[in-house]
Amino acid sequence: MGIIIHNEKLSPELKKKLITSCPFSAIAEEADGTLSVSSGCRLCRLCIKNGEGAVEIQETERTAVNKSEWTGISVFADISDNHIHPVVFELVGKAMEMTRSCPQKISIIVLGRQTDGNIERLRECGADEIYIYDSPELIDFRIDSYTAVISNFIEEYKPSAILFGATEKGRMLAPRIAARFRTGLTADCTAIEMNPDSDIVQIRPAFGGNIMAEILTTRTRPQLCTARYKIFNAASNISKKADVIRLDTSVPKSCMRIIKAEKKPPVNDISDADVIVAIGRGVRSKEDLPMIEKLASLLSAEIAFSRPMIEAGWAESTRQIGLSGRTVKPKLIITIGISGAIQFAAGMKESDFIIAVNTDRNAPITSFADCSIIGNLYEIVPDLIRKIEGNKS
Repeated sequence: MGIIIHNEKLSPELKKKLITSCPFSAIAEEADGTLSVSSGCRLCRLCIKNGEGAVEIQETERTAVNKSEWTGISVFADISDNHIHPVVFELVGKAMEMTRSCPQKISIIVLGRQTDGNIERLRECGADEIYIYDSPELIDFRIDSYTAVISNFIEEYKPSAILFGATEKGRMLAPRIAARFRTGLTADCTAIEMNPDSDIVQIRPAFGGNIMAEILTTRTRPQLCTARYKIFNAASNISKKADVIRLDTSVPKSCMRIIKAEKKPPVNDISDADVIVAIGRGVRSKEDLPMIEKLASLLSAEIAFSRPMIEAGWAESTRQIGLSGRTVKPKLIITIGISGAIQFAAGMKESDFIIAVNTDRNAPITSFADCSIIGNLYEIVPDLIRKIEGNKS
């Protein structure tokens, strides 16, 4: 699809009008006096409206792939420092659910040298096959080498879909793979389903979380998506073990050279917390945090925040829950002074038990909280602290 300008129909006045009216500055005059459209065009069609018949949009015919040639669901194994990211097991569990409506083989793609313990854990998570690419070039994560190897895997095995965790590695790899194969990518999916024709329905919040968009990649393969940790459930009670296929591959020499690698200092990730106390704009002042910290300490809980509090500088962004923060699924979460807008709810509504403290009985969070305490948090929280201290004594 593109914009076509019929220069023979343009007057000097119309040329000037088209150039100045383009909101993306994508129309320019060439040395020979003709107008051209640059890659900055966003197909807003304003030039067609103003072009008095001299501008039109041209549809380009795209050839759909033969879907029967592309089969299977693959999961990228994000492994760092001999640690398998838990999102890998969740994605395999989701792939097993998806194949109930459309039987497919499930495979895991592993890059780099791995311990026997890691391979055994992956064999027992529900996949049918594990493909291991072992090369000295893959021991350290280099984006160009990893992209090349996964591209080779796609060209050889033609998986219908590849699932990536929305980790640092996954968020770097998935868009590069999508660009190489000119296919679609849906980021941060909150739900994934598979149709009987192998098309994947990729569901994610859109327009600031006001709608849930259903996105399909119907004409190209592979279908790519990323999903956050704690969105899906890992499979349990797996009796079968996956077949291990070790592959030798020539990895193009990376343009990157790792001079020095340093481990980040360990931090408490709220995504792994069993108990969370989350606060929002209902907490009036940063000086009130000691009260929240005392409640969290009594419950051995992590403290988390809604987006406005992070933007106000109350804590690091790693403590934010929601679409633009972390997704959590603790056994217990207490939200204090949080209305529960969809952007926040998307990051915590799968928690096992939700207690909401809010002055507004009609706040959105009360519609999905397991227990709502309506009242002034400055009365309720101290009372909770006293009761917990009394029980502990």
